[in-house]
Amino acid sequence: QLQLVESGGGLVQPGGSLRLSCTASGFTLNYYAINWFRQAPGKEREGVSCITSSGGSTNYADSVKGRFTISRDNAKNTVYLQMNGLKPEDTAVYYCAVSRHYYCSGYDHMAYWGKGTLVTVSS
Repeated sequence: QLQLVESGGGLVQPGGSLRLSCTASGFTLNYYAINWFRQAPGKEREGVSCITSSGGSTNYADSVKGRFTISRDNAKNTVYLQMNGLKPEDTAVYYCAVSRHYYCSGYDHMAYWGKGTLVTVSS
């Protein structure tokens, strides 16, 4: 059974850090670009970051540049999102998604989605 599971969310104070993980079972992530999206209450889902299949190229939303880092460990079939300097506006459900391609592309090109993990940034 194909499954994509996010973990690592939780409650953190402003300025704190969290590391999200996205692990696949039933298929390998190695050949595909992986994206992180997020959806805050009352807002549309937005792209946060993407990493190509090789890990050689990444991109970030302007709102998280310099604070978030995406990485992948193909041997563990896992992609990570290290989030530092968290702000209240980062509060959202974070989703990982597998692209249909080895390169980064948009929302409409995602093949599989996880169910999300909640990140709450609050004092």
